[in-house]
Amino acid sequence: MAQAMDMMARIRDRAVVLTQSEERLVAELVKAPRDVALLSAAAFAERAGLHEATCSRLARKLGYDSYAAFRRAMQQAYLGGEPATRMASTLSEAGEDPLRHLIALETASLGRLTDHVDAAQIAAAAEILDGRRVFVFAHGNASVLAAQAERRLQRMAVDVRMLEGSARDLAETALGITGQDAVLLFAFRHQPPGYAALMDRARQVSARTLVIADEVGPLLRPAAEGMLAAPRTGVPDGFQTLTVPMLILNALILALGRRSEAISSLSDLGALIASFEADGVTRK
Repeated sequence: MAQAMDMMARIRDRAVVLTQSEERLVAELVKAPRDVALLSAAAFAERAGLHEATCSRLARKLGYDSYAAFRRAMQQAYLGGEPATRMASTLSEAGEDPLRHLIALETASLGRLTDHVDAAQIAAAAEILDGRRVFVFAHGNASVLAAQAERRLQRMAVDVRMLEGSARDLAETALGITGQDAVLLFAFRHQPPGYAALMDRARQVSARTLVIADEVGPLLRPAAEGMLAAPRTGVPDGFQTLTVPMLILNALILALGRRSEAISSLSDLGALIASFEADGVTRK
């Protein structure tokens, strides 16, 4: 509510300098703020029968650096927070067929993946983890990929430790990291809490570090020794999926699987599964 009031106060304070065209945009905003908050500059202008540049001029007159900043402010004011904003934005773009919309987005993102991550980078990343105990760290939605990494690495007889829980839990687990270990971290959208402290600990003991990330990758500080970063499906202000980083993780696992030890471990796993099933344990 306070943000919506601030938006209206900005409009009132600058009303005297608005042109007739800009006033038409304001009228559309006041009439349907939730709808307008989802619109691009081109769509907003089309809605009011105006040129796109008018939207940019209105944004600047209201004190925003760009139309994108103006739209973010509208979304915060009228859509009630970041998760709701991202979902609403994507639903607006998807229309009545979200499945087809997501397929198109995923196809485009995967088609561009090799512009950001190539085979040599995957091989170098695998070398960072190869033959080492691996500590895995993630926060929020990225925890899904951390769990997948843990399970796949365990199948190859890699000693995996999850870094999760409270500050005390993280500290107690991180205390065991040594120079013979590697830390695999996942980071999406923002630098996750605990990232810097964990990287500092890894550096103190000379452990190797690898990050799987989206656009935030190059901004992470301290930087990891290795980084596999590519844009995820969707847009920064919209709903984003884990398809791209999941594919990167799977490529990394396959690269590690080239080791003879990994193949041997998977063979042993198959034999053990059969043994437990023969003893009455149900397969899941």
